[in-house]
Amino acid sequence: MGQRLTRGDVEKIEQEIEHRKVELRPQLTKAVAEAAAQGDRSENFEYYAAKKENNHNNSRIRYLENVLRTAVIVDDAAAGEVGVDMDVTVYMEDDDEEDTYTLVTPIRADSLHNIVSIESPIGRALLHHHVGDEVTVQANANYSYKLKITKIEPSKRAGELDISKF
Repeated sequence: MGQRLTRGDVEKIEQEIEHRKVELRPQLTKAVAEAAAQGDRSENFEYYAAKKENNHNNSRIRYLENVLRTAVIVDDAAAGEVGVDMDVTVYMEDDDEEDTYTLVTPIRADSLHNIVSIESPIGRALLHHHVGDEVTVQANANYSYKLKITKIEPSKRAGELDISKF
């Protein structure tokens, strides 16, 4: 099974592929040719740097094309239900704290900023639940905790998040 993506993710990936093929690839190919023309390649740092950048660009294109080829499109959640690109506010009774998470597809997750994947323990626990539901997050085999959903709303920031750069 491939990456789970939204239609917005697919559009962003297609745009990045287009940019890399149409704009970057010709520039990088030209830089490699110019550096190679400088003579001895054994000590030509510019040649190796240009070649490395060109290879990185081609590798990223192949990676993104493979992601699209194997992708599984995630549909929107029903009204009032936790789904992708939603901000979910939860109450943690153990800590007596409230926190808000943005649920996204794995390719856009950033857990340091509470942008969690729908495949993470928190994301799996919250997905398809409603305001008022209490869910159990299974962090690992020995530890779990409870969250109570207090608010669900469409995320304002989720659509602006970049596709991860690996």
